[in-house]
Amino acid sequence: MTDDTSRVAMSKFSKALEQAERDLDQGEPAPATSARPPAFPAPTPQRSTRASLEPRHRAVDRREEHLVSLLAPHSAAAERYRMLRHVVESLRKNKNLQVLAVTSPGAGDGKTTTSINLAGALAQATAERVLLADVDLRRPSVARQLALDGSRRSLVNALVKPGLALEDIVEQLPEFNLSVLQAGEATDTTYEILKSSRLNELVDEARRHYDYIVLDTPPFVPVPDGRLITKSADGVLVVVAANRTPRGALAEAVSLIDPAKIVGFVFNTDDSTTNSSYYGGYAESAPQPRWRRLWRSS
Repeated sequence: MTDDTSRVAMSKFSKALEQAERDLDQGEPAPATSARPPAFPAPTPQRSTRASLEPRHRAVDRREEHLVSLLAPHSAAAERYRMLRHVVESLRKNKNLQVLAVTSPGAGDGKTTTSINLAGALAQATAERVLLADVDLRRPSVARQLALDGSRRSLVNALVKPGLALEDIVEQLPEFNLSVLQAGEATDTTYEILKSSRLNELVDEARRHYDYIVLDTPPFVPVPDGRLITKSADGVLVVVAANRTPRGALAEAVSLIDPAKIVGFVFNTDDSTTNSSYYGGYAESAPQPRWRRLWRSS
């Protein structure tokens, strides 16, 4: 990305970010204009809907309650992710976007929560085949949030053993019409593994079997993995946490991502405290993640 392109992208997003922060201070979203897309109300998970699911999962359902697209699909909170789903569906139709990488400038911005809820919203269309893949090999958290036991083979297994096909490593969640690919055990050779052609081969195989592939990728600034992963994606969605993501980190992330692939920004208004050290381990998801704004670059 050239310096001029980076400055233009940051200028556009900075204006949207500043307006969103003003909206939060005023307690209501500002009206939509042609220059500034509408601000979406922050979703709030509803416990009553989760309670209705307990007879089915009975004490073993340890999925985290903020996964509203899965656990409370008829709630107002889930409706906000359907708005995001509508944007992605439009991009699929108009720009042939099939593989979407979800990232953030740093840790704790809510990218995994956004990835799971977006994949869950897309999977609500029973005719669509949706794959959610955890490609954050250093600090995977999709399996933890979905309470998967890790008994299946994983992405790491397939990356180091070319003989494994996608069907050998994907886990089906039939109650949600969703397929999940776990990252697997963290490894010290993550960069070398991702740099091989094997990742792109698996993504190409996924394209033949799924209508949408959502990749939960590592934060873009602290590690170089995302720069390898997004080469296999059609578009990149950047999650930004209000009052927490440093603008310098956002600017750096935008400068590192191919500008043609940035399809939008999700403005996450959760203010929960998280560990900002990626290498020291971090709590990726907040208790009640909320997102407020999508700014589309095209």
